[in-house]
Amino acid sequence: MAKRAISYEEQEEFFDLVCSGLSLQRAATGSGVSVKAGTGWWRRSGLMSPVIQLGRDGGLPGSAPARVPDEPRPDGRPRQRRALTSEDRSAIAVALRCGCTYQEIGDLIGRDKSVIWREVNRNRGPDGSYWGPVAHRAAHERRRRPKQHKLARNPGLCRWIEDQMDDGWSPRLIGQVLRRDHPHESMNRVGHETIYQTLYVQGRGELRKDLHQQLSLKRNQRKPRGHNTRTTSPYAEAFKISDRPADVEDRAVPGHWEGDLIVGPASKSAIGTLVERSTRFTILLHLPGRHDAASVAEAMIREMSQLPEHLRRSITWDRGGELAEWQRIQLELATTVYFCDPRSPWQRGTNENTNRLLRHWFEKGTDLSIHTAEDLRRVADSLNRRPRPTLELQTPADRLAALLTNPSAA
Repeated sequence: MAKRAISYEEQEEFFDLVCSGLSLQRAATGSGVSVKAGTGWWRRSGLMSPVIQLGRDGGLPGSAPARVPDEPRPDGRPRQRRALTSEDRSAIAVALRCGCTYQEIGDLIGRDKSVIWREVNRNRGPDGSYWGPVAHRAAHERRRRPKQHKLARNPGLCRWIEDQMDDGWSPRLIGQVLRRDHPHESMNRVGHETIYQTLYVQGRGELRKDLHQQLSLKRNQRKPRGHNTRTTSPYAEAFKISDRPADVEDRAVPGHWEGDLIVGPASKSAIGTLVERSTRFTILLHLPGRHDAASVAEAMIREMSQLPEHLRRSITWDRGGELAEWQRIQLELATTVYFCDPRSPWQRGTNENTNRLLRHWFEKGTDLSIHTAEDLRRVADSLNRRPRPTLELQTPADRLAALLTNPSAA
């Protein structure tokens, strides 16, 4: 026996009944089609997720969207049409089936063609089908408030974010990497502001409650802007930062470094940090016993002497007494040492930012002498393998490797 041809009107009636709250079985009976056929239409349309979800009885929970056209204002003037009505969407569905263009459909219902284009692309299924009742219900559900938070609908994304933050990634970096890796999958990416709100706003609960401890400042709430602090470090003036060549400032030429110390409680322990301005490659200086001028100079010469000469053109430091032997450093490394102005740490902004990232592993108030040279190498490797937004999400290790294999690029 040949199968009965099902009309377009029967399919639309089925979708209309489901969207009004009936179960799939009752909607199929009411529209005169089999339950198997109706269930197959609904699944193939792909319009269930993530906006529309069936209730326990198979129907759509909640109140159905209004199906009345725009009413005039009390003074008799017509209202400005802001949202498409159910009649508009039914007309769009029929016109699409007849092969009309977006411009023709817009002229038919009195809307711009861009409105039709957005409506169809927003509410059609993966198979390209567009059904007026389903599209109207989907639009109604999008306007429903409050909305479920995106992270609450994606536990896997939550776990991935937690793993990256445990490894020291910032929310901004996580948002940029997700946007790069999932450009067309909105459910698999979030912005940094969404992560901050989840950490700071009570009642969200999608991420671990202690995850704010992985932030660089470890705050559990936002802090108003406008409270800047500046450190002072008296030091006799030597080579000024204003004497640096212009190509250092614009990062056009690699081989220019910025450095400082990360200091432990009561200045009893310290770790030296050096970061190359163009590649953001980081070197950590192991200072297990003392961090006086002689110890810092010895560690710096030991680490930086492994670099080729074209990658150690200059070093910029603040006015801390730990670099009092700068002349020895200049002589043995064949480089030039520049010093920042007093109370101007931002003049070594690249190094300051790197030190902030390093606090993920070397927390403030902890004894830094417990870290071995191997620990420092492991931390430096982890940081140098991290994608950087300033490098177009490339890693410092990749950038430095390119300079080592191609000296002419420097």
